[in-house]
Amino acid sequence: MKTSLKLLATLLFISNFSFGQDISKKIDSIIKDNYQKNPNVGISVGFIQNEEAYYTAYGNLNATSQTKIDKHSIFEIASITKILTSNLIAQAVVEHKIKTDDFIDGFLPKGYVLHQNLKNKIKISDLGSHQSGLPDIDFVKLIALNPQQPVSNVTEETLTTIINNCTELKDYGKFRYSTIGYTLLGQILETIYGKSYDQIIREKIFQPLKMTSTLTKDFNVKNITTAHNPEGGIQEFFNWNVTAPAGLVKSNAVDMVTYLKAVLNEETAVGKASIIAEKIYYKDDKREMGFGFNMIVDDQNTVYLKSGDSMGQSSIIFYNRAKNWGVIILLDQRNSKMRQDLLDKIYNTVLK
Repeated sequence: MKTSLKLLATLLFISNFSFGQDISKKIDSIIKDNYQKNPNVGISVGFIQNEEAYYTAYGNLNATSQTKIDKHSIFEIASITKILTSNLIAQAVVEHKIKTDDFIDGFLPKGYVLHQNLKNKIKISDLGSHQSGLPDIDFVKLIALNPQQPVSNVTEETLTTIINNCTELKDYGKFRYSTIGYTLLGQILETIYGKSYDQIIREKIFQPLKMTSTLTKDFNVKNITTAHNPEGGIQEFFNWNVTAPAGLVKSNAVDMVTYLKAVLNEETAVGKASIIAEKIYYKDDKREMGFGFNMIVDDQNTVYLKSGDSMGQSSIIFYNRAKNWGVIILLDQRNSKMRQDLLDKIYNTVLK
């Protein structure tokens, strides 16, 4: 009986491994075809199926280098950072330091003075699901002032001024994508733990998972990709500042697959927190939102996803807990259409 069980386990492993390899070949074919049609856009992709990881990449680190982009190449993950922040909040929930339905009033750092109309109104989950109704940062204005580093002009004083001058939540309870919401969540984490956001994310995600290539303030490394705007012009990577919890982490396919492994493993701190983040916190006729995630529900098949765009790069992460797979796509150009097309092709022709 023991021998039979051992043989069965071996056969199942071989079957799952072969299945993963087959999927990875199909994904590579899609990515290769995309690169052949768009040779100026470099790409790195990671795929995980039943804890087996696969990678594919095309393009060069920059126009003057023959060094190829690979699974270790560093990209801006941009707003994918938001799901790291939401996971940290969910870890704080697991630790009983906060609840998702707590009002934000008692967790904001000094300097914030909420108007009477806003007191005991905005919940932690409202920030996480983009329905707080708070005014956001004016990116159009910031880009006009500094197209290379638009968020450099955003300071803690900028944020407190925006929040303290807000007297009405015009869109409360309605979805409106918000950078300031996740910036506030980062500051709330700092209040909870008494540490900087940089320290918190390192201690609770990067270090435990050994994500050694995921970078915050210092990203001056040899294997960094070059960022390009939609017209092909070179863009700088965003420098670290107060808006970091909303979109300033840099990483690579290997580390993001490592993160996906932890997300899909409900025994890890990240995995336990992800279950909390995957609850539905907002729903209308167009979307379902978790804590930072969009959800695609198709024939009782739920996929969680989060995209990211900096000024010069685009990315997306998506996974299916029930089927135990996950994908990270990293592009060295801001190209949300290409990112969406790749997502659609991989999901509809390979993973669905």
